[in-house]
Amino acid sequence: MGDPGTTGINVLLLCTGNMCRSPVAEAFLRRKVDAAGRTDVRVSSAGLLEAGRAAPDDNVAVMTSWGIDLIDHRSRQIDAEMLAAADLVVAMAREHVREVVVNVPDAWPRTFTLREIVRRGEEVGRRTAGQPLDEWIAKVHAGRSPAMLVGSSSADDVADPMGRSRKFYEAAAEEIEELVNRLYALVWGEQ
Repeated sequence: MGDPGTTGINVLLLCTGNMCRSPVAEAFLRRKVDAAGRTDVRVSSAGLLEAGRAAPDDNVAVMTSWGIDLIDHRSRQIDAEMLAAADLVVAMAREHVREVVVNVPDAWPRTFTLREIVRRGEEVGRRTAGQPLDEWIAKVHAGRSPAMLVGSSSADDVADPMGRSRKFYEAAAEEIEELVNRLYALVWGEQ
């Protein structure tokens, strides 16, 4: 996995427009990675819709209160190259995982919703020191079936705040930050 000729881990975060949830998740995960001095982890985000859109003002304001600047963020649209380069794809809702699996079926074993990978990861346990990421992901993936992607699920989907009041952006940021912290602990904690 990952880009040929490079080392490290590529994590791709995905949502509908790459304006609200996935840039927030990218920012929180990047902050964890940077604080730990991890130069072996690359974090990016994308969406299903066309590229070039700015983050909504409420999203920018909420993230500013967390000390994160999204003012210059512009959305990117997911493509097959991004998916092929990703060692782990973390989506904000089942619909995003479905889109990935339909377009790049080989990505299924390494594509999860944020809530799902945290839940399943906590069930199988933390990645151990020296354990290859793909081995840990295979354990997390074990027992999954594409039928699990049907419909939406409050157990798997982070609610989209787009077009809603600021309190929904705040709630989404709080939830994403907490889930990203748990994901980071599962994948890179105590290694």
